[in-house]
Amino acid sequence: MTTKRHEQVGLTDAQVLDMYYYMLLARKIDERQWLLNRAGKVPFVISCQGQEAAQVGAAFAMEKDRDFLCPYYRDLGLVLVFGQTARDCMLSAFAKAEDPNSGGRQMPGHFGGKKYNILTGSSPVTTQVPHAVGMALAGRMKQEDFVVYASFGEGSSNQGDFHEGANFAGVHKLPVIFFCENNKYAISVPLKKQLACESVADRAIGYGFPGVSVDGNDPIEVYRVMKEAVERARSGQGPTLIEAVMYRLVPHSSDDDDRVYRTREEVEEAKKKDPVIVFAEYLREIGLLDEHKEADMLARVQLEVDEATEYAENAPYPTPESTMTYVYGE
Repeated sequence: MTTKRHEQVGLTDAQVLDMYYYMLLARKIDERQWLLNRAGKVPFVISCQGQEAAQVGAAFAMEKDRDFLCPYYRDLGLVLVFGQTARDCMLSAFAKAEDPNSGGRQMPGHFGGKKYNILTGSSPVTTQVPHAVGMALAGRMKQEDFVVYASFGEGSSNQGDFHEGANFAGVHKLPVIFFCENNKYAISVPLKKQLACESVADRAIGYGFPGVSVDGNDPIEVYRVMKEAVERARSGQGPTLIEAVMYRLVPHSSDDDDRVYRTREEVEEAKKKDPVIVFAEYLREIGLLDEHKEADMLARVQLEVDEATEYAENAPYPTPESTMTYVYGE
């Protein structure tokens, strides 16, 4: 029997099964949204496929009732662990009034919600990084003990917001974790045309804190690295930059044609490392997942997605008079 690697990093059998559940739920919500988009029922999809392991592994290393998230638009797996539901995600995709992120006003992938400890996102990339740093500073000033997580793609690590945020956090040793989901492409621009250094993690030394590169297809390894970063932050040692290396398995968005900038052979090769499939294989090898358990979990997830889709499709849209609420009105 394969060694239980998860036990070596402090994860229980129940926790890794939960990890797989969240990864599978994120994948099935995502796949359903693509089908709905192609059927003309939802306007836009920005996908997490191929990035679920990194997101779920990172989320499990934090305390969802204590720590805060400043996620980016692909972080479906992350926000599910922090409490958003399949119904929430579908209400957002259909832009319905009950959407907890923005009441149907924002694009899909703009996660938010005070009750989930998730700061509302914005469309310009990387703006969440200085916001996360500001939250960490505020927490210190108020003597509150929490860690702030800011995630972004490797393309975002080239933006000024990232460098300014990292520099300030490094100088003041703030409890921030910079989590780069390096999926190899900034829309159509490959990594080799984005960075002159070997990896995004190499950039951390310039700001005076550790940078770690990790296999983003392995939720257990991501959890291990993230747990260390959380402990550093809580103990006053400052930020960590984590680069989770993975591959975006689908186009940048439902409006993108990735065939013009990457070969089908490249994508098919990457699918051999699909984190959902690979993690299920690990769970089978150690005896935690058998044919019946897997079928039961898949049925549970499919039911959640089916019920969420039906509910969201039939839910009301925001009323015209609510347009100014929270902006100019109440």
